Amino acid sequence: MQFAVRTLAPDMSISSIVVDAADALDARRQVEARGLFVSSIEPARANPFAGFGNKGGRLSIVLFSQELLALLNAGLGIVEGLEALLEKEASPGARGVLERLLAGLREGKRFSAVLAAQPDLFPPLYVGIVRAAEGTSDLPRALSRYIDYQQRIDTVRSKIVSASIYPVILLMVGGAVSAFLIGYVVPKFAEVYHGAGRSLPWMSQLLLDWGQFASSHGTGILLGALALLAGAVAGVRHLLRTGGVARMLARLPGIGERARIYELSRLYLTLGMLTEGGITIVSAIDTVQAMVSNSLRKSLANARAAVESGQPLSNAFETHGLTTPISLRMLRVGERTGDMGPMLTQSAAFYDGEITRWIDRFTRTFEPLLMAAIGLVVGAIVVLLYMPIFDLAGDMS
Repeated sequence: MQFAVRTLAPDMSISSIVVDAADALDARRQVEARGLFVSSIEPARANPFAGFGNKGGRLSIVLFSQELLALLNAGLGIVEGLEALLEKEASPGARGVLERLLAGLREGKRFSAVLAAQPDLFPPLYVGIVRAAEGTSDLPRALSRYIDYQQRIDTVRSKIVSASIYPVILLMVGGAVSAFLIGYVVPKFAEVYHGAGRSLPWMSQLLLDWGQFASSHGTGILLGALALLAGAVAGVRHLLRTGGVARMLARLPGIGERARIYELSRLYLTLGMLTEGGITIVSAIDTVQAMVSNSLRKSLANARAAVESGQPLSNAFETHGLTTPISLRMLRVGERTGDMGPMLTQSAAFYDGEITRWIDRFTRTFEPLLMAAIGLVVGAIVVLLYMPIFDLAGDMS
């Protein structure tokens, strides 16, 4: 992590620097090694852009794994590979991470132990596959397996994000146009029609009454809208933090089952990667439990207990609702052949294909319906505004 250090130079000049260190003691040691006196040390404020590659000073695990894998395949050792990465790295944060990794290896620690000492950067899943690779002396294959795993996860996630971008843009534009009509155009029309002495259609009259109210209470309505928006954002953040969004999606017809399949896909893919790396299924389940939702975590814990008691994995997963008919058959084939890891991975691939096809069908159906709904709302507002003019033109004719 990064520390903000206030220093005093021998020439009595005071300055503030940011140091990437394992703890405050390490930060003090680095600063004093530069010939400076430490006045105060405190954790640096978090960078809101600290998760995007190396731009925020953090190390991208996938990029780090790809570069390290290339160096290992070229014949370099793990220490030489990390030294080469350190030489080409320009980001202070990433350099600090690599320096701590090298320092731990030079002290005789295992690579997995050095990674585990930085849990904010390297998750237990990554540490677990590296620890299993140390037992088989096949770190390049473990890194390759993790890269493939992460790329498959990112592929499915990017499809979901890409499919949601266009509907979100439509909703934002449609909402902005509707808000402009209701908040600005309708009050102007209300002033024109006010006192005209004509009886208006009741829906037009209702809309114009709103326009008169909005014109006289514009500030209050704006503040209320801002408060409502802030409350909605806070509510969504709370639901995301507590898993409420997943529970809401699970209750939606059609979408709930697809959300469950997506989560099962991640579960099977992760278990397959770990078991192919030489980790036992019970240890793999322990590693995966922190990555799944609360509802799935309970079922997974019960399945783990059943496996420990001697039940086959397919029976344990079937009993606790962690299978579909297709995946159940594939698990049983894996138990008969002894290739459980590849079967778990193939089950995840089957799920991924099903999710991709469903996303394509859903977007092709939902986007035209959404455009039609927005058009109906905007068109209805415009027609209600001009309906009195149409009546007047009919009377004149």
